[in-house]
Amino acid sequence: MAIITESEVYYALLEEHTKETGQPFDVKAKELIWNYTQGQPWLVNALAYQTCFETKAKRDEILEKMPITEEMIIDAKEALILRRETHLDQLADKLREERVKRVIEPIIQGREESYDLLDDDIWYVRDLGLIKLDGGIHISNPIYAEIIPRQLTFGTQQTIHHKTAWYVKDNGRLDMPKLISAFQEFFRENSESWVERFQYKEAGPQLLMQAFLQRVINSGGRIEREYGLGRGRTDLMVIWNYEKKGEEQIKQDTTKSVQKEIIELKILHKSLEKTISEGLEQTYQYMDRCGQNQGHLVIFDREKSKTWEEKIFCKTESYKDKKITVWGM
Repeated sequence: MAIITESEVYYALLEEHTKETGQPFDVKAKELIWNYTQGQPWLVNALAYQTCFETKAKRDEILEKMPITEEMIIDAKEALILRRETHLDQLADKLREERVKRVIEPIIQGREESYDLLDDDIWYVRDLGLIKLDGGIHISNPIYAEIIPRQLTFGTQQTIHHKTAWYVKDNGRLDMPKLISAFQEFFRENSESWVERFQYKEAGPQLLMQAFLQRVINSGGRIEREYGLGRGRTDLMVIWNYEKKGEEQIKQDTTKSVQKEIIELKILHKSLEKTISEGLEQTYQYMDRCGQNQGHLVIFDREKSKTWEEKIFCKTESYKDKKITVWGM
């Protein structure tokens, strides 16, 4: 699959859309398009077309020539995923192939080693455009990184009966400790049967948690994901848009705000103490990069000989200058 450069995205594809519609892309919108697509031409054009011709704002003649903003690109990306465009559906079909699964599953797991991957499988999946080789093996771009787990858990999302309103505080913010605690209980009661339904069973815990979060936050937020072979973890950032209420609204000039929550997922392979130690440092680094002072580290213990009483726990750690809540499952 041909990939174009950042300069070609800005000065070729996006400029063509501007010439056709008279609508310029502001700097942040261009940067976000590059970040989302990493030069995949179909995705660049699809995002540009969605913002130029499909959004409600663009159908309003009064706003016809207004610049395309970062917020519009975010909305366009979500619309493409929900509409399940033909191109994206074709990628979803590829995920069912066994040789694709052999490469994608350990990436979703964030597995630390790649010793059993076949070279032919790696090149095949790269030629499909699903992965890139840049000193490691990663999903090609953030849009595909979001589509893959959502596609693999689409049916699961529809059958999780947890409502967004259960986890929203009176001030409009998302109650993340309550949400993760609910998932902890859900995982204890349902994981064995639900994970068995997944084609990608080895990545089952990570996929099930992402499905649960997606179901709850769909109406008011999104999830940004980072994972890759050799990382030993999956990083999630929940972005929740809300209207301030009560005292919080009085203290601020605007009623609109954004809440960001960091969640890191790890599978227990070493001792619990070692896994927590590594996880705290990794979570800290991700929080620091995202400018957040608190976060959550979720550790999945897949040892069948242990009881749930041994696996389930919650404790808060003060690591360096940040607060990290550690959840065992």
